[in-house]
Amino acid sequence: MTVYAIGDLQGCHAEFVELLERIEFDPARDRLWLAGDLVNRGPESLACLREVRALGDAALSVLGNHDLHLLAVARGGARLNRKDTLDTILAAPDREALLDWLQARPLLVRESFAGQEEALMTHAGLLPEWSAEQAASLAAEVEERLASERSGAFLERMYGNEPACWEASLDGIGRLRVIVNVLTRMRFIDADGCLDFSAKEGLDSAPYGFAPWFCYPRRDDVRLLFGHWAALEGRAEGAMVRAEALDTGCVWGGSLTALNLATGERIGVPSRQRH
Repeated sequence: MTVYAIGDLQGCHAEFVELLERIEFDPARDRLWLAGDLVNRGPESLACLREVRALGDAALSVLGNHDLHLLAVARGGARLNRKDTLDTILAAPDREALLDWLQARPLLVRESFAGQEEALMTHAGLLPEWSAEQAASLAAEVEERLASERSGAFLERMYGNEPACWEASLDGIGRLRVIVNVLTRMRFIDADGCLDFSAKEGLDSAPYGFAPWFCYPRRDDVRLLFGHWAALEGRAEGAMVRAEALDTGCVWGGSLTALNLATGERIGVPSRQRH
């Protein structure tokens, strides 16, 4: 069995199919870890959802911020943004089945493979102060809310930049919102673990007093896999932890990349999107 980790699809279905052919992916033998953001901005979000869902247990995807945005629009009363490309999903005959499947995706996956160290994937990253066990428990709090009868109310109130800092004493929607923001939106943080939401470009766009989340040390040595940050071009430069960036900006004209978790080999296919 070979396990491949793949960065943000964002509706780049043709590149996804080409990449699976390139790595000779066999769903009866191999597995995929997908870093979330299966949809939006690219031209074939509906096809991406259907493709990944059809792979069944061979593909494990975490929720990204664009995936949650789709759910918020469809089930939480949020509005589409001007650049969204979600209309085909919202009008699809299998819309509800696809949304049910997407809403059941986790925010975090972790596993220890035979002969290898533990690997953990979220869409955006992990706060340095959160252990792998704590992060999994916090992610489960949000997953439980998404699976509950109160999911619609949660999706209506999920958006927001406050609170910007994690505190164990947080409760209610503020607690859930921070967990979502850390796992799906985080890029730069300060020494206290407070999030900045203004800077979205490369490392040189860090606000004063802030640095990439992976540039702060951790107590453990878990292998962290993340997408979300296309401007990094697949490189977590200056990392103080074992972090591996997977988003190589396919939807922005870059490439779509698969990382072989056993060998560390990266295999990519060029984007078909206009830069």
